[in-house]
Amino acid sequence: MITRRTPLVAIFVAVLALAGVVPATPASAASLVEVTGFGDNPGGMRMHLYVPDIRPAKPAVVVAMHGCGGSGPGFYSGSEFGSLADRHGFVVIYPSAQQEAGFGKCFDTWSDAAKRRGGGSDPVSIVSMVTYVQQRYGGDPDRVFATGSSSGGMMTNEMLALYPDVFKAGAAFMGVPFHCFAGAADFPPGSSRCTGNGGANRTPQEWGNFVRQAYPGYTGPRPRMQLWHGTADTLVPYSLLQEQVEQWTNVFGLSQTPTSTDTPRAGWNRSRYGDKVEAYSIQGAGHSLPSSGMAAAALEFFGITGGGDPDPPVPGTCSVKATVNAWNNGLTASLSITNTGTAAINGWSLTFTLADGQRITSGWNATYSPSSGQVTARNAGHSATIPPGRSVGIGFQAVHGGNTAAPTAFALNGTRCEPADGR
Repeated sequence: MITRRTPLVAIFVAVLALAGVVPATPASAASLVEVTGFGDNPGGMRMHLYVPDIRPAKPAVVVAMHGCGGSGPGFYSGSEFGSLADRHGFVVIYPSAQQEAGFGKCFDTWSDAAKRRGGGSDPVSIVSMVTYVQQRYGGDPDRVFATGSSSGGMMTNEMLALYPDVFKAGAAFMGVPFHCFAGAADFPPGSSRCTGNGGANRTPQEWGNFVRQAYPGYTGPRPRMQLWHGTADTLVPYSLLQEQVEQWTNVFGLSQTPTSTDTPRAGWNRSRYGDKVEAYSIQGAGHSLPSSGMAAAALEFFGITGGGDPDPPVPGTCSVKATVNAWNNGLTASLSITNTGTAAINGWSLTFTLADGQRITSGWNATYSPSSGQVTARNAGHSATIPPGRSVGIGFQAVHGGNTAAPTAFALNGTRCEPADGR
């Protein structure tokens, strides 16, 4: 297909190319697409892909994996990786698991095939997806990363153990150590030895041996690991965070005593083990990660957004004014999002929390998902850019059960927004 451009657009594209940035299809906004025929797929998985319109010639690649019962499109809608890809120009692969072990569709971390490099099942399918992106979009082989929630966090441990030459780092949310499950019968949480209370307690050496045996003879560099877990998680017990720490510190030959500890944000207690492993204990959190800001912290750990600590929310980059009009069992909410920073915002997602009993039935100037609880509103094509000092208005209609409170806890592209009235 031949695309006609005006001379001005052609000049713009040429300038971007000289800078190492390649615009994909300038006339349209990026969207999540399904890819079929991506290569060897023994796991029978589905692949969805998010490729931002503006990206470097060799973009980083992030594999972002859902929890049990979820899907790639669901994790795209319910996490912040897609909106952050627009800001930082990396490609996101969203695999969808198709296998079951008594707990819905989950990533296979239990079979013998999935515990051996090249053995088959989901890990081979995921590597095929990475290879596809490298061949089709020039993905940088030195910047491939894995992350995921619950079952996806378990598969993050899996991929880093099996393919240390493919992945450079990982961020596992609510995962378990590699080789924790004895088989399919051991996977369902109610009967699992792995996720049972204390059932997975092994020595650091034993955990480390599992990783070393996954790719015998490998002597190259190992991917760095970031681990996240809520202290009130009862589905995948919090104690498994320590087991993962023991596994990866042993792989790197590090002490299980952290070299430093800090609290980058309220409730985020971080322990660092050299520059290879770091673990976040999220105070009071259940089986609900990642929450707002955690995807950005993972990208900083990967090096996609630069080094350094994840900064605390900085007031003054955005503000949101919420106006609610309620009647009987319904309401409308109008949200005015103001860019109070000094640079234009190009592409955005706004997360917020609905009051209990409220459910969105329709909306305007943005797409909303899910319809209750913590909601993510993604810009429509005509509202994608917010210049400095300017605002954009969005809104929705909802039903309620008596609680007509305005939405709370606004965050724009992972950064907390101040209420417009300053409260």
